[in-house]
Amino acid sequence: MTAEDEALVGGMANAGTVFRRGDVVERPAPHNARALHTYLRALREHGFDAAPAPVGLTANGREWLTYLPGDVALPPFPDWAMTRSALTSVGSLLRRLHEASAAVEIDSRAEWPADLADPEGGTMVCHNDVCPENVVFRDGRAAALIDFDLAAPGRAAWDLAMTARYWVPMLDPESAAALHPEGLDAPARLRILVDGYGLPAGSRAELPGVIEQATDACRAFVARRVAGGDQVYTRALAERGGWERWDRMQNWLVNHRQTFTAALLS
Repeated sequence: MTAEDEALVGGMANAGTVFRRGDVVERPAPHNARALHTYLRALREHGFDAAPAPVGLTANGREWLTYLPGDVALPPFPDWAMTRSALTSVGSLLRRLHEASAAVEIDSRAEWPADLADPEGGTMVCHNDVCPENVVFRDGRAAALIDFDLAAPGRAAWDLAMTARYWVPMLDPESAAALHPEGLDAPARLRILVDGYGLPAGSRAELPGVIEQATDACRAFVARRVAGGDQVYTRALAERGGWERWDRMQNWLVNHRQTFTAALLS
């Protein structure tokens, strides 16, 4: 790394391996980088310029992408990232992504990652990891998405459910307090996110169930990483309350399903 290089912080999987070099970001390339780069170029062709543009691949397994200026919220998440307008803008940005992605033909030959993919599949590529660390803000509003490493075909509702998990957040109060500001009203914030996205009324009643399904998928993802000896996830699991925390989150979601449904339909 040269004196001009800037290490970019955030995230777990690629921590310490992502660098900015002027207008370019160099990072580890995912195994399906060529298909993913084709997808990112197609997004721009369909009017979505709020994602990195591919620059190239290196011989040693790295990728170059355009740098997107702005602010990224890192844990513990600051108040500015949790405002009503910020949440609305996240929903709107996700809708813009989906509208462009729906027009892009899925590469059926690509090995899309299954880690957080919709188990039911879908007709468009979803981001699947729209967490605060992967949203670039400008002037207090979500302006761009980064880190498409977990992108895979799925349903719009699945991507929205995954996004809700991080941004509402769809966590029991004890779990949410570890990284988020106090006093967040989950049912009200879920409605704000969904309104920002513009989810049709006829699709809202099913969303709490999809969020529960997405939470199960996230738990299974962590379990696979821990079973495989991943020290980053093993340490995070221990520091954040172990499997008891996941049990508490899942029970809280089930017990409040009607409350969330009522908030979405009111």
